[in-house]
Amino acid sequence: MPDQASSSRHATAENAGSETPARPTPRTDADGEAAAGRSLIEIDHVDFSYGSNQTLHDVSLEIEAKKVTAFIGPSGCGKSTLLRCLNRMNDLIDGARITRGAIRIHGVDIHRPEVDVIELRKRVGMVFQKSNPFPKSIYDNITYGLRIAGMRDKVKLDEIVEKSLRGAALWDEVKDRLHQSGLGLSGGQQQRLCIARAIAVEPDIILMDEPCSALDPIATAKVEELIHDLKRRFTIVIVTHNMQQAARVSDRTAFFYLGRLIEYDVTQKIFMNPSNPQTEAYVSGRFG
Repeated sequence: MPDQASSSRHATAENAGSETPARPTPRTDADGEAAAGRSLIEIDHVDFSYGSNQTLHDVSLEIEAKKVTAFIGPSGCGKSTLLRCLNRMNDLIDGARITRGAIRIHGVDIHRPEVDVIELRKRVGMVFQKSNPFPKSIYDNITYGLRIAGMRDKVKLDEIVEKSLRGAALWDEVKDRLHQSGLGLSGGQQQRLCIARAIAVEPDIILMDEPCSALDPIATAKVEELIHDLKRRFTIVIVTHNMQQAARVSDRTAFFYLGRLIEYDVTQKIFMNPSNPQTEAYVSGRFG
């Protein structure tokens, strides 16, 4: 597969034997920030099954920090399954499991027994296909995760609410109704509220599973513009059926078919000059 980064074959020994849960810790550059252009997520020869049904076959790729990576492919190709593997959401499904391979974030195998899954999901936030604000005020939606973690300082909470809503390009639209229900917002606003809720806990990675599929074109454009802004601070992995959207928002694109990674490359190359005939047929609309 052209230009596909090779994966490390051996799990890190970091935190081995520790009595406390292993927590993926960001690698930093000289300025103390997670550096773009380095592999943040390593997916290493992963097979995945729902019971006896194998849905991912020998998938390997590396995802760079502070980039947008898009997973594309026809329905049932395994892209959402792989996305949910990255924060172990599939653990909630009976019989769902990785049967071979490893997924590492910041060099830590996220399926090691000592990994704190709750902490993992704080570091790897998720925005779902259908917006799912809590039946609470806009303010309480943003502060929910922070309060669960024990934060009680109202001044600090107020600061984070404003910062998160500004980060989600929503502050100016809702600043005068923070204590009204988030369910009263439009569909596009609700999705941006969910993004604000995700970034409030300062994750390293944001997973987005078809985040615009239920939105109108205007709301979709706002979310896409937001994705461009967010990648300055976060690593983003997005699943989309909309190939035009993948071309607009992503830096790299992975094409999946029947549970296999067919091609993974710079987005422009995937859409303008793919190396695999299956990729070319899919992006040109001949199947899918």
